[in-house]
Amino acid sequence: MAHLLIFGLGYTAKRIKAAMEAQGWRVDATGSDGNVDFCDRESVLAGLREASHVLSSVPPDRKAESDPVLEAYGDALSEKPLFYLSSTGVYGDREGAWVDETTPTIAQNGEGRRNARAEADLAWLTLGARVFRLPGIYGPGRSALDRVREGKARRIDLPGQVFSRVHVDDIASGVVAALTGDAPAGAYNLGDDLPASGNEVTEHACRLLGVEPPLLETLEEANLSEIARGFYMENRRVANGKAKRVLGWQPKYPTYVEGLNSLF
Repeated sequence: MAHLLIFGLGYTAKRIKAAMEAQGWRVDATGSDGNVDFCDRESVLAGLREASHVLSSVPPDRKAESDPVLEAYGDALSEKPLFYLSSTGVYGDREGAWVDETTPTIAQNGEGRRNARAEADLAWLTLGARVFRLPGIYGPGRSALDRVREGKARRIDLPGQVFSRVHVDDIASGVVAALTGDAPAGAYNLGDDLPASGNEVTEHACRLLGVEPPLLETLEEANLSEIARGFYMENRRVANGKAKRVLGWQPKYPTYVEGLNSLF
């Protein structure tokens, strides 16, 4: 039986686990909801020996500037088919331009600090992994609909600012296609077909819910956290053509409209 070991059973990895089990795979995982203790080296090494494939969804440690999985178990991964959930944040700010997998990644952000995600992305590629670069992830319990309902939705006055997004189930279908289809090593962007501003998404969610959209705010007025502010400072459109060509992947929710409509 094909056997997948997942490092980090978070929101997205749980959907991948369910999808792979539906394919008849055995799936073990670390994390608070997993069945393998990441800190128990012997247990993890035993899992790695049994696993036919390995997926990591563990983000890099930004303070330590290292990848926890590679730091702890990198020496035991070299002979396994590897899969890694990365971020389109590795492309940095492109002032609204399109990026694809040939676009250079950026190891520095706007404040000059190291981009640990870009470095982890490169490290996994060096090991021959299939690296999935993911934009803004949404899905059940994590969407503009939930932010509007909770009174946390914002509209930021940044003309021309756009970003890509992807429904969590479309991530799962892309990873499943790569796992079951013996995909070539390399990077794959998994994003929808319509990069759009956050304001457009919030406004559509408000239309579905029958409420008025929040007032426009400047970035300064919004008083966002450092992480949220950094998100709004990046502007890019992410192309998904390689995933469609090589993996045969087609997003079930090609735009935020279909995605939010299904969640509503």
